[in-house]
Amino acid sequence: MVEPIFDYQFRMILIGDSTVGKSSLLRYFTDGKFSEISDPTVGVDFYARLIQVRNGTRIKLQLWDTAGQERFRSITKSYYRNSVGAIVAYDITSRESFERIPNWISEAKRLIEPFSPTFLIVACKSDLESQRVVPREEGFSYANAMGIHFVETSARNGDNVEEAFQQIAQEIYNRIQSGEYKTDDEGFDGIKQAYSRNGNSSTVLLEGTPEKSKCC
Repeated sequence: MVEPIFDYQFRMILIGDSTVGKSSLLRYFTDGKFSEISDPTVGVDFYARLIQVRNGTRIKLQLWDTAGQERFRSITKSYYRNSVGAIVAYDITSRESFERIPNWISEAKRLIEPFSPTFLIVACKSDLESQRVVPREEGFSYANAMGIHFVETSARNGDNVEEAFQQIAQEIYNRIQSGEYKTDDEGFDGIKQAYSRNGNSSTVLLEGTPEKSKCC
């Protein structure tokens, strides 16, 4: 009997205005690199990586990076459905991107219904402190008022990038353990449980290796 390389698979979507740093965040998380030149996402990009939550349970994260531009919204909306996690990103040097967070959260809730996603608010580009226009305390206070976890990150130097994805994965896993999320919900693929050969087979993905594909 061959054991699966992961125990659960979580599907997550990254949302937020264009150029806030979603793609850079994902690239650093999946392959540990920062690119000085990053073209805007066209449609949707896909990444994946294995992590472990606190008790050693192995989680495969399916990560969908969406374009923030309005002209791609008809494409990206279809990727909300069946996402159990939603990372909402803003740029600490752009107040407009911060002020649009409620719109992104509202849209995610509407498109993912009847299921309830786990949210994480991520402030990007924390290395650009001299250009900051959104204080950390303001971001934290907003997230706290919404009952959502918050973390500031820098894809340039890697600050809190790992922590961000660990945090949301841990919360989703905790909700599975508490019974809030069920792996057998009909019509929902946001969470999948891996099985050994006497059940369903699972896809093998080496830790730290990104899966990437482009849509549209």
